[in-house]
Amino acid sequence: MSTMKNSFKDQEQFHPSWSFSKLMAFFFLLISISYLFYSLRFLTHSHDCDQNQNFNIPITTTTTTHISKQESLEPSNPFEEEKTNISHLVFGIGASAKLWKQRKEYIKLWWRPNEMRGVVWLDQKVKTQVGEDEDSLPQLRISEDTSKFKYKNPKGHRSAIRISRIVSETLRLGMKGVRWFVMGDDDTVFVTENLVKVLQKYDHNEFYYIGSSSESHLQNIYFSYNMAYGGGGFAISYPLALALEKMQDRCIQRYPGLYGSDDRIQACMAELGVPLTKEKGFHQFDVYGNLFGLLAAHPVTPLVSLHHLDVVEPIFPNVSRVQALKRLNGPMKLDPTGLMQQSICYDKTRTWTISVSWGYAVQIFRGIFSAREMEMPARTFLNWYKRADYTAYPFNTRPVSRNVCQKPFVYFLKNAMYDNDTNQTSSQYIRVQQNPDCKWKMEDPAQIKLVQVHKKPDPQLWDKSPRRNCCRVQHAKRKGVLVIDVGECKEDEVVEL
Repeated sequence: MSTMKNSFKDQEQFHPSWSFSKLMAFFFLLISISYLFYSLRFLTHSHDCDQNQNFNIPITTTTTTHISKQESLEPSNPFEEEKTNISHLVFGIGASAKLWKQRKEYIKLWWRPNEMRGVVWLDQKVKTQVGEDEDSLPQLRISEDTSKFKYKNPKGHRSAIRISRIVSETLRLGMKGVRWFVMGDDDTVFVTENLVKVLQKYDHNEFYYIGSSSESHLQNIYFSYNMAYGGGGFAISYPLALALEKMQDRCIQRYPGLYGSDDRIQACMAELGVPLTKEKGFHQFDVYGNLFGLLAAHPVTPLVSLHHLDVVEPIFPNVSRVQALKRLNGPMKLDPTGLMQQSICYDKTRTWTISVSWGYAVQIFRGIFSAREMEMPARTFLNWYKRADYTAYPFNTRPVSRNVCQKPFVYFLKNAMYDNDTNQTSSQYIRVQQNPDCKWKMEDPAQIKLVQVHKKPDPQLWDKSPRRNCCRVQHAKRKGVLVIDVGECKEDEVVEL
């Protein structure tokens, strides 16, 4: 028994020792295997890196692959699409057969058949000149019959119903790739490059109703400040046009007492809950007389449209309305973003104030006028009721000076060209009307026979925050010539004497 006890005892003593040795051996074996795998992986990874480095193959890890898959599943941003261009616009022009012969000349000024899409909607068929009209005008169509709709306004004309349905009728033609429907009248002239520039700011996939109010305060009160005036033109995004087309005929029946087409559109927009997005470059021009004051102090925004051209005087003196508008084609092609944009500066040696409305006119004033005064339109025009009433406008105006010495010397555009050597435009302006005699003992602007303006085109002007360009009087080599440089304001440049 003692022997057996001793034997069990020896086994009990040996077992813990054996187990510890086995455990230690296993532990060292595990470390050795781990180290071996680590060494092999390092060698393999180094070899792959060398191969990738030699062949310029990017290393793609599991993590980066996962991220790229997530990114590919995300919807594309609409603003990453192709930028809106003229091919994405469709014009709907409201026209009358009675006035078509003279009004079509306005459309020819801005229409580009091979680049633009649109329809002129008439109340009845008109005579067309084979070849000439077909090559220079949009397609002509007759509007649908609207006799089933009620019209009860005693001062208006029921053609307003026909014209209000132009967007819907144009949409039903099924044109492809349309982003915007643009409405205008047959006496509306569009600066299409600036129209596109304005619409590029907005997402065409959303509901947008873009245009401007009237220049007449009373017209806006009578109709609405929330209405886009149709003659000045307005733009409706494609999804909004779809929504409008679905409900417009029912909507029209609810407003038989409204006057025009544009207030019917606005009434339907109100039912759809879409407000007017205002862009000041759409010009209704509910005024009479001379537009000079408005154009020479154009707001700091792209010039998009001009309307009521049969009502106002020609924008250049001594020529017809169409000839005057044709003269704008030169600067419009050279630098549409800068067209009519005002710059204000001073000739310090002669104490003159100078205002440049690029591509249109230059004014020289004796004495110093503040920038605050000069950016207000001079009242060279009458209101819509043919009265000289300064309270008739929803913007500030300034009176035309009665002092003969403070009347501006006005120089109108003669021509404009592009100088490849300087990468600038060179426009020339001449005086066509005499100023009354002045007895002030200071230099007389009458000595200036020609104003030459140098300006570098800036296609990105309206991609920046709005600011007037600055102008600087330059040294002139020729007598009787005033040379002005117009361009982006330099750091710390201020309009001050």
